[in-house]
Amino acid sequence: MSWDGVSERRIQTNGISLNIAEAGEGTLVLLLHGFPESWYSWRHQFAPLAAAGYHVVAPDMRGYGKSDKPAEITAYNQVEVVKDIIGLIPALGYETAIVIGHDWGAPTAWATALFHPDKVRAVGGLSVPFMPRSPVQPMPMMREMFKGQFFYQLYFQEPGVAEAEFEKDLKTGLRKFLVMGGGETDLTALPPKTEHDDLLSNLPDPEKLPPWLSEADLDFYTAEFTRSGMRGPLNYYRNHDLTWEMTEGAPTQIHQPAMFVAGTADGVVMMAAEAIKAMPMFVTDLRLNRMIPGIGHWTQQEAPDAVNEAILEFLSMVDG
Repeated sequence: MSWDGVSERRIQTNGISLNIAEAGEGTLVLLLHGFPESWYSWRHQFAPLAAAGYHVVAPDMRGYGKSDKPAEITAYNQVEVVKDIIGLIPALGYETAIVIGHDWGAPTAWATALFHPDKVRAVGGLSVPFMPRSPVQPMPMMREMFKGQFFYQLYFQEPGVAEAEFEKDLKTGLRKFLVMGGGETDLTALPPKTEHDDLLSNLPDPEKLPPWLSEADLDFYTAEFTRSGMRGPLNYYRNHDLTWEMTEGAPTQIHQPAMFVAGTADGVVMMAAEAIKAMPMFVTDLRLNRMIPGIGHWTQQEAPDAVNEAILEFLSMVDG
């Protein structure tokens, strides 16, 4: 842990208990992590945000770390996950919060703002832009788009398969996956895969870790997933269609003050280029929209100073 002002406790919300890490006092800022991460992915954000007068809270999302891990796959749909986050606000003694998410945490953050405008006064996404609900069902579209090819989200669909691959050697699996997503990896140079391949076996195993990921960081993540397993985290990917069914008639625009930050070498950004371009149509008060050169998918871990600067700049726009 990079700052000793961070403490952990468990909080009841939406019928389950989430582990949270927190620091500081003041306006509530919720930081939501993605896959395969933990509250710890925000380790560089606690000190600067707390010093600026904010109560910074990063939960282990359901299924992760020391948080509860419901057994049913369907328990990981986004409607349910959003209820966890909205429930944290009164549980922590607040009426409203600013919510910022990365990777899977980003769609969750966007959805909290979209469906709970009275509770979320400002919102931010790292790596994953806001996209309104698709007019067509997501999984059939994905299967059509990636027919015959390997696509990690399709590979994650069969319960137990990706779990077994990661869990047979968690530290190696996490090292390969995290380094692959970072800005040091040229994604176009990775070996081609077909739909019959797995995720990790033909990925290069890096001889040394990039500057943003220390052995201690990797050990922390490995211990967390040794405790939690990979089933809950992977279940987020298995609910695309259910979330889509449950959100019929959803609004298409977010009106709260918003920010978006991503790295130019992020594979998600390459896939979502059109959605990023279209975002100002759907996020009507996008006050900060920033690309960080050369970094990959792990935005706030790869470029903590630039991300902290962006978040603080955005918070000062919101709070003056």
